[in-house]
This record gives sequence, structure tokens and C-alpha cells, in this order.
Amino acid sequence: MKVHLFGAVSSPSIANYALRRVADEGSNLSSEVAHTIKRNFYVDDCLKSVPSATEASSLIAELTAACRGCGFRLFKFTSNDVSVLNTIPADDRSKELKTRDINYDPLPTEHALGILWVVETDTFGFSVLLPDKPLTRRGILSIVSSIYDHLGFAAPFVLLAKQILQDLCKETNLAWDDEVPDDHQLRFKQWISEVPNLQKITIPRCLKLPQQAKDTNFQMHVFSDASTSGYGAVAYLTSNEGCSIESNIYPTA
Repeated sequence: MKVHLFGAVSSPSIANYALRRVADEGSNLSSEVAHTIKRNFYVDDCLKSVPSATEASSLIAELTAACRGCGFRLFKFTSNDVSVLNTIPADDRSKELKTRDINYDPLPTEHALGILWVVETDTFGFSVLLPDKPLTRRGILSIVSSIYDHLGFAAPFVLLAKQILQDLCKETNLAWDDEVPDDHQLRFKQWISEVPNLQKITIPRCLKLPQQAKDTNFQMHVFSDASTSGYGAVAYLTSNEGCSIESNIYPTA
């Protein structure tokens, strides 16, 4: 074969290796472009944040040229800054942007590694559509696992469902496809009824305030704790320019 099969188990790692060779062997690449190729690609998606629109436009142009020279075409670009989008050819913008007047229409909602990115407000959010499964251990596990949340934003809520699964696993006479007891069904149905509230949650993508200087000193303080049914951590990001604190909790069963 002269090409790698689309969908083969090895294809993502091979593509990633070839992309990293672009960064390693490109003699004319800036350090920022090489670092972006090595650290900001997830398979074929690149997610990158820079301080200014000027830097973003420059990075996009350099990154596109570097990849083009080695047979990789970067396209489907999107940004939360209209001035950056105006520097990108229309054919290279994301599908949702091609049908909009970016100077007047609100920017669309995109997906970033499985979660929603509301570009207009530059916030993360959730769109949850649970599968219809029977109330068995197998069915409940499938429903809980359908909430894709790799950053842990919904972890405090998902923990409640995982605790139900914990309790079901202690039922020695309950098989994977047996209907769960009524009290567990009631708890899980209550949890299901609250799932739509996830769609009301918005999380700012950028934690740095616009007015903060480049040389602002940031510190991260992380605390963790555990119980018999779960463990979690909370991280506080502090700066020397104010008392603004951001935190995230990541509990799991």
C-alpha cells in the first residue's frame, strides 16, 4: 500500500508522527510554530490560544505554510476574533462560518474535543442527548458514559450517577442485564431529570482578565480529598494583580 487506510488503528499515531517530523525538520520554522505543532494538535485538530489578534493571524499563516510544504492542509479555521477571521480565506474557514457574514452575524457554536465552544461569548458548555437504555447496570453505565466531559466540568454531577453504579455493584445477585431495584431506579430517574440543567452551565474559556499585564504572576494551588465513595480535587488560580480566583472540582467515583 502507498497510503495509510482511513480508520486503521495505527493511522492517528502515524499521522501524528509525520506531523511532528514537520516541526523537527523544518529549518525555517519559528519556535512558536514548532511548539504549536508539537503541543497543540490532537490527532487532526489544533487548538491554540494567543494573547492578540495580530499574533493569531501571523501564527495561522506560518502554521498553514509549514504544513502545506509537507503535504498537510490546514483548514476549517474558527476564532472568537472577527479581525482574525477576516485574514483567513473563506474556503479555509469552518463550515458554519462559510454561510455567515462574520462582520454582522453572531459567531456560531463549535465543538472542541467533544464539548461545546460558544464562540460568540468565548465560553464552554454542554449539549446532552442521553441514549434510551433499559434501567439495568449495563444500561445505566451506557447512559452515564454518554456524557463526554474530558475536562471534568460536569464531574460533581456525574459523580452522583457513578455512586448509584457503585451501590449496584455491591448487589451480589444482580446481573448486568437484570432490572435494578426500585429504590435505585428512583434515584437514577431523579438524576436523569436534572441532566438538562447541564445545558445551562457556561464556563469561561480564558481565565486571564483582559486588563492583566503580560508579566502578571500566577499561582495555582491544588487541594484533594477522598471518601469511601469518591475523590476529588479543587484548583485555585490566583494572580498578584487582584483577588480573582477560579476553581474547578474533579471528583470521581
